[in-house]
Amino acid sequence: MGAETSSFLDSAIMLLYLVATSFFIIGIKRLGSAATARSGNQLAAIGMLLGVAVTLFDQQILRYEWIVAGMVLGGLVGAVLARSVAMTSMPELVALFNGLGGAASALVAWGEWERVGAAGLGPDALVTIGLSLLIGSITLTGSLMAFGKLNGFITGKPITFPAQNILTIVLMASMLVASGLFAWDPSVEMLFWIILGGSLLLGVLTVLPIGGADMPVVISLLNSYSGLAASMAGFVLNNPLLIVSGALVGAAGLILTNIMCVAMNRSLLNVLFGSFGGGDSTAGGADSAGTATDMIIKETNADDIAIQCGYANKVVIVPGYGLAVAQAQH
Repeated sequence: MGAETSSFLDSAIMLLYLVATSFFIIGIKRLGSAATARSGNQLAAIGMLLGVAVTLFDQQILRYEWIVAGMVLGGLVGAVLARSVAMTSMPELVALFNGLGGAASALVAWGEWERVGAAGLGPDALVTIGLSLLIGSITLTGSLMAFGKLNGFITGKPITFPAQNILTIVLMASMLVASGLFAWDPSVEMLFWIILGGSLLLGVLTVLPIGGADMPVVISLLNSYSGLAASMAGFVLNNPLLIVSGALVGAAGLILTNIMCVAMNRSLLNVLFGSFGGGDSTAGGADSAGTATDMIIKETNADDIAIQCGYANKVVIVPGYGLAVAQAQH
């Protein structure tokens, strides 16, 4: 009887994971249109809530105090940010959320390594821990750099120095080698800290030479990184929902990044290594000397726009800023 009950619970948990995943997929699909974006966001939130509830039940947590405290604190901070941040500042908020997601994945890998120890982990677990730590750390510092550039804390101009691209590539290759060595011989504890420190530095070096005008592409790519890091964390925790949802976010981020690059008629490598897209990424404009200036907003009405369009030979519609200001998602 006990075995049958256990089997039923396992099947029910997997079914609920499947339902939560379906909510994620439908939510991401509906985010593709301004008309359905709001409901898509709500569906994804429901899927996340269901996934968290099922995971807590599945893992048979013995002490819920820290979990409840974290959920309440995180929920309050998220609610305040969501209500206080203007729609035109969403890219900065998304960058910050990406960074926190990467940090969470890296901390999961770190915690599992400390909990089980090198001797209790197999090669597959060590590979996923190394990748989760690598991708999560890059996402954290890269997202913080993007947040700073969009907010004006860091200059929007590309910051470069001699042999920067070579250094970035060498550092990336070194981190991959270190991750492989960590999986091969986890008893060398120094490798763990090398991966952590090198990955944090790599995130900074990756975003540093990219101009503020290209930050939306970078944020989309970092969003993909955060999804991949979450998927790796899912392998670490043996959580199928985290694996699937992370893979969905990673794929969606890569697709969006490619679409944005195609729209700009540039390759992703050109964005990452071309030191292009310079200029201030904050609100306002710049004069001929490059000094930031306040721009005058000219208000108009539908009749004036109709007259101007009637006399125009060519009309170019540039979506984005106006869509956010008008709160078209409502």
